[in-house]
Order: sequence, then structure tokens, then C-alpha cells
Amino acid sequence: MTRRSFAIIGTGALGGFYGGLLARAGFDVHFLLRSDLEHVREHGLQVESKLGDFHLPHVQAYGSAAEMPECDVTILALKTTQNHLLDELLPPVTGRRGIVLVLQNGLCPEADSAAIVGPDRVLGGVCFLCSNKVGPGHIRHLDYGRIVLGEHRVAEAPPAGITPRVAQLVEDLRSAGIDAHGSEDQWRARWKKLMWNIPFNGLSVVLSASTDTLIQIEPSAALAASLSEEVRAAAEACGRSIEREAVDEIMEHTRDMVPYDSSMRLDYLARRPMEVEAIFGEPVRAAERAGFDPKQVRMLYWQLKFLGSLNTSTESEY
Repeated sequence: MTRRSFAIIGTGALGGFYGGLLARAGFDVHFLLRSDLEHVREHGLQVESKLGDFHLPHVQAYGSAAEMPECDVTILALKTTQNHLLDELLPPVTGRRGIVLVLQNGLCPEADSAAIVGPDRVLGGVCFLCSNKVGPGHIRHLDYGRIVLGEHRVAEAPPAGITPRVAQLVEDLRSAGIDAHGSEDQWRARWKKLMWNIPFNGLSVVLSASTDTLIQIEPSAALAASLSEEVRAAAEACGRSIEREAVDEIMEHTRDMVPYDSSMRLDYLARRPMEVEAIFGEPVRAAERAGFDPKQVRMLYWQLKFLGSLNTSTESEY
């Protein structure tokens, strides 16, 4: 069988890592870059990983989506703060038959892509990944790497289950060495990821600390656990039941994680826009619509909006 082609929209810590693995495995992969385009064209893509370091000397790199060929699968790995660019980025590479796999943080970021290419051509993926871009064309993968992916549906619709195209994409990703799993209910998967993202992304900025510091000091660890439980309760109010034991599992996994600066803290320190609306605003509003009052998460949301308004923003990189 002919292997499917992939477009990577956003060759950063996430897109560079997963796209690099796909290219190393022999898939036809096309990378969209901006600031380090010429460097990657000349020197290729370097990936340091606990799975094994590798270097791709020849990368199909592009400076604009209009130059890229139509691909079977478009992996959207941009921060949600860049979603205003999707009108120009998605149509050229998805064409009339391609699908979009949205690997973005937050609650239902798939909606922005669905509005452009149609909801029936969008899948969502939740990533559990510790990875940083440490230089031009240089990705450092520190820990984890799992993707849980499923069909995009509106919240009111019944879960889609694991469809044949989800199963096929999982198979493709696994053949490249990616720890991929199908999800029967992508909304539940996103709420469960928010149980980690909301406390540890938010507190890392407000308390100016990495994940290992937050989990090792008792008051911050207790606050993180309390926030995680409130997100779990919000998910239940929104119709997605998550077991109470998941909070303990999240805390334990964070204790075992390598020391890591969250993507939100790195954005804040680099004076880039933070994904406050996707990770905090959308869940808060969803919980409120369901009649649940997320007091702690809302307070953290307001704090982050305040800090973000004082921070001089610069454009994010692809």
C-alpha cells in the first residue's frame, strides 16, 4: 500500500517531533516553517529524544502553505493563538479530500479548523508530550509522547467511537514509533487532559515554577490537586464522567515526570501570547453554561489574563 502523505503545520516542539518521526519512518512529510526555514533547508531537522536521537538531513520545508502540495493528513501543531491564520494555512494543503488532525491544547480547538474545511474532515488529538524547541531546526524530546485521537463532534452529539479512519491513522502513527491510541469520545479525552493542563500550565506562570517544583512543594501540590478535581467536576457537569482516581494518577505521573517547563510558562517568559482562552476560557464558559461554578479555575483564568495583558507580545513561530 502507498503510504499517506502528511503536512506539518507548525514545526515546533510538537510538530517537529511527530513530523520528524513520520519522515524517519519513510512517510512523505512536508513541513511548514518560518523563522528557521533556511536553516532547516540547509542543515535538516535534528531531534534529540529518549526514544533515540536522529537527524533528517533532507527535509521538505516550505515557507508558505501555498507552496505545499495537497496532503492526505494535515497535522495542525500551531498554538491556538495562531488560529486566525488557518484560513490561509489549511485550504492549500488539505485540498478537497484531505483530513486535519488537530493537535492543539484546550477544549474543542477543532472547531476553528472545522469551520474552514468542514466538521466531517477533522479529527482531534490530545498529546501527552514533554518536548521543547531548543534552537533552529532542533527539537529536544524529554518524556512521554502519547497521542489520543478521535473524531470531532459537537459536545451535544453522541461519541463517535473509534472509526475506521481513526484506526488507520493510529496504525500509521504507531508504525512511525508514535504511541498513538484511538478515543471513542474526544470531548472526554480533552477534559481529562485539561485536568493536567489547567493546574500545571496555569500555576507554572502564576507561581513562576517548573512542574517538579510545583509537585514537590506541599502547598502548590495541594493547589494543583484541588484545581484538577474542580476540572473533573466541571467535566462531569458537562456530561463527561471521569473517575475520581484520575486526579491521584495525574499527580503521581507529574511526580515521575522529568523536570519540565510548561509550554505556557515558556511562552510567558518569551513574551509570546499564552493559550489562555483555549485552555482556561473555553472550559470556564462551558462549565458555566452547564450550571457549574468553577471558582478556582476562573480565578486562575483572570490572573493569567492580567499577566498576559502586561506582557509584551511577539509573534509565535511556526
